[in-house]
Amino acid sequence: MNERAEQAVVLLSGGLDSATCLAMARAEGLECHALSIDYGQRHRTELEAARRVAADQGVTDHRVVAVDLSAIGGSALTDTAIDVPTAPTEGIPVTYVPARNTVFLALALGLAETLDARLLYVGANAVDYSGYPDCRPAFIDAFRDLARVATRSGVEGTPWEVRAPLMHLSKAEIIRAGSELGVDYRHTVSCYQADAEGRACGRCDSCRIRGEGFAAAGVPDPTRYIPA
Repeated sequence: MNERAEQAVVLLSGGLDSATCLAMARAEGLECHALSIDYGQRHRTELEAARRVAADQGVTDHRVVAVDLSAIGGSALTDTAIDVPTAPTEGIPVTYVPARNTVFLALALGLAETLDARLLYVGANAVDYSGYPDCRPAFIDAFRDLARVATRSGVEGTPWEVRAPLMHLSKAEIIRAGSELGVDYRHTVSCYQADAEGRACGRCDSCRIRGEGFAAAGVPDPTRYIPA
């Protein structure tokens, strides 16, 4: 009888980075459980994109959990009264969602514990990350330590691992790696203010970083843009 592959919970937003992260986890031979979060974000299209990515990559299962961070506010991604910047800004931008990755990883940790999995994958990146504090190695290391003391599995000796394989890659390197693994980036949505059809604005930070990444990677950009 074949031995069952090791299991992993992979956070899947529907964007370019998380789709690549999922492909990397699958390339490791892991049995991947994708987890997407409906957090009260501006548009639903990224959740639809996550479903497409999960189906295309053949995950073991894909769950969507609702946690309404718009009730907290404080971010242009959860409060439509705050405009999404269309030019680079200084410091941490208003698209930062307070404690988002902490909440997301906590949910992934809970799912992993119920599945008896010990691996969490997140597409955090400290190179092209817009200055978000919860996309840095220090955050990932701190959450790993938290997992080991905050769960029954951790207390009983589970060696939790939080893997962020994109952490030190440029957007171009991420795109090249994903392309080699067969990621279909047509399924992904990265724009902070995509329309109902998933078309990108072409002006926000995320669109700029994504577009520059495809150009630098020498890979055709499949992004659909809202007509000017």
